[in-house]
Amino acid sequence: MHELSLAGGILRLVEQTAERDPFERVRVLRLSVPALAGVEVRALRFALESIAPGTLIEGATIDIDEPPGQAWCLGCSTSVTLQRRVDPCPHCGGHRLHVTGGTELKLVDLQVD
Repeated sequence: MHELSLAGGILRLVEQTAERDPFERVRVLRLSVPALAGVEVRALRFALESIAPGTLIEGATIDIDEPPGQAWCLGCSTSVTLQRRVDPCPHCGGHRLHVTGGTELKLVDLQVD
């Protein structure tokens, strides 16, 4: 389950942020996990909640945005949104798609005390 590794990386990022700009705890942790990021959102949430006790994110509200992925259809020369990499182009039904966005997990925002 690579989501546990991702959760650990997110916690390290929060801790590094607290070293640069001290705060006591995180109230809200907001992430963006696009559809094509290859991350199971429920598993990531579970992993974050599992590692939270005794850390800066203990008790934090975890908000996870799940925007669609973006691709360019080589068949109809159109930019399209995708929920899964295997989805066909919604315009022409083709599968010759070049992913152009929606693959990066991002820490968007922290609300802290």
